[in-house]
Amino acid sequence: MNEINHNSKSKLHGMWALTNRELKKWYKEPILFLLTLIQPIIWMGLLGKSMNISALIPTNIPGLDPTTIMEQTFGTRDYFSFMAVGMVGMTALFTTMFSGMSVVWDRRLGFLNKVLSTPVSRAVIIFSKVLSAALRSMFQTSIILIIAVVFGLQLGANFNPLNILGVFAIIFCLCVGLSSLFIALTIRSTRMETPMAVMNLINLPMMFASNAFYPAKLMPDWLQNIVNVNPLSYTNDAVRQLLIVNTIDYAKLALDFAYVGIFALIVASVGIVLSWRYLRK
Repeated sequence: MNEINHNSKSKLHGMWALTNRELKKWYKEPILFLLTLIQPIIWMGLLGKSMNISALIPTNIPGLDPTTIMEQTFGTRDYFSFMAVGMVGMTALFTTMFSGMSVVWDRRLGFLNKVLSTPVSRAVIIFSKVLSAALRSMFQTSIILIIAVVFGLQLGANFNPLNILGVFAIIFCLCVGLSSLFIALTIRSTRMETPMAVMNLINLPMMFASNAFYPAKLMPDWLQNIVNVNPLSYTNDAVRQLLIVNTIDYAKLALDFAYVGIFALIVASVGIVLSWRYLRK
């Protein structure tokens, strides 16, 4: 019994040590931290404000209410609120995509060989990178939401401060899944070009083939099929349900959480299995 407790404590200690190491790379480099926030701020400040879609709706036609049309189309009175919430998922995507590069970098620097020589399991090595990416994303989500409110984000009539906990929960699940995915795709790589190629192949198509910038119901049918299996779409929908819609559809919200949670569980399990098989010196 004592041996089991000792092994359990050892795993937790190894998890914290490796996760803290990953976080130190981030919070000890303030410039890197600022750069991760500048991109979504630019998207919100420039694209979100310049695309004033509600101004395209005529106001001089009797019986045509621009506010009603916006609410029926985007679920909110202005496009900026719709798009600003999409920046939350986008931030998670751009944060997690560097997880695979971290594994390659550790292998090339020789740090991975040292860790593999310790009693820490391979699964802990992988999950420490996943956990650090999730923690960074949740912190950046807080900053993004504060900036969005300053820019004019309109919260829904049924918004409750406790809904923020739901936002963090869905972002955590998404980050676990995406980070595990990027690591699984690059776990055997020894060249930095491989994770970079994977990032360029996945990130932009995944971002635009979602409802981050535009409602899926207005997209072509063939693209809707892709959007409907994209976990980023379910995350964006859940965050919008929790923050900006006036009436929350709890059945749809439960589906969003279930889909993203199952996605995270499956991909994280695949990442752990691959780490047992391919993570070596």
